[in-house]
Amino acid sequence: MPNDLSSYTPSTTPIRVGIVGTGYAAQTRAETLKSDWRSQLVTLTGHTSDKTKAICQRFNVEASASWEELVKREDVDLVVISTINRDHGKIVRAALENHKHVIVEYPLSLDPTEAQDLIALAQQQNKMLHVEHIELLGGLHNTIKKSISDIGQVFYARYITISPKHPAPDKWTYQHSLFGFPFSGALSRLNRLTDLFGLVQTVHCQSRFWNQPAKEKTDYYQACLCTAQLQFQNGVSAEAVYGKGEAFWQSENTFTLYGENGTLVFTPKQGQLIQGESSQTIEVESRRGLFAKDTQIVLEHLLHHTPLYVTASESAYTLKVADAAKQSAPTGKVVGIESLN
Repeated sequence: MPNDLSSYTPSTTPIRVGIVGTGYAAQTRAETLKSDWRSQLVTLTGHTSDKTKAICQRFNVEASASWEELVKREDVDLVVISTINRDHGKIVRAALENHKHVIVEYPLSLDPTEAQDLIALAQQQNKMLHVEHIELLGGLHNTIKKSISDIGQVFYARYITISPKHPAPDKWTYQHSLFGFPFSGALSRLNRLTDLFGLVQTVHCQSRFWNQPAKEKTDYYQACLCTAQLQFQNGVSAEAVYGKGEAFWQSENTFTLYGENGTLVFTPKQGQLIQGESSQTIEVESRRGLFAKDTQIVLEHLLHHTPLYVTASESAYTLKVADAAKQSAPTGKVVGIESLN
């Protein structure tokens, strides 16, 4: 179900934008919007009043008291949602109900059923609903797609991201209720795989969490490790490994693909094509500037109806796969995607 519109004429040019969030992604988008004549950054809101005020002063925009107030403003055409994962779904719904176009950082929602409902609502309102997946815009992913034919039929892929943190930050990204199940909150780890290999047949997942000793009865953890085995309908087997926090002492970010004619091994900066005794280095373009690129693609879409690089339905499908991993983890059972509602 595509999220691009067959036609759209903005009520004003430039497009008037409000941002929910004050973190890195929100500030990067604000910089892009302020520098592009096609957009006008009108307002911004965040959880912390002092930080919100400081950022609004930096960009010379008005602060909204809350996201509830922001989505109702008549001088806003487009709402950008860059806040905690838990709140994505309800803010998207409120923005759509108030006839706004929406950009939301992944995930669209922590609930796959709600995600589908929001896609349907966007279509009913004839409004754009764009879920950011900048991993698909980056040099790494595009280089993988260009190189994958060199190794023939792929039969196994492994994507590992390990991020040590000492100490683990006391942030929402280490909180179950705010971040979500790790593969849902860090949806790009699975979305790279679904973009490359398509529909998933079964999911088998294992997870472990290390609680913070002083906060054992709270929602926080000091480390997590999740591994998921995906069997794709086209026969490819893949494994995703995601870990972060104090349990780890060595970082790793590798994407390996095994094909009948060779192996590809990628890090964010460089790749290797291995065939027999030969090894060829593959350059990977920079991943800088991707939030700006994502924002510019949306502006082009709204003003000139150019296609988006990902649909909300594609993102929601990967969210469904992540939720299957969540279901599998506590039971150890293999979960079939087609069997899920």
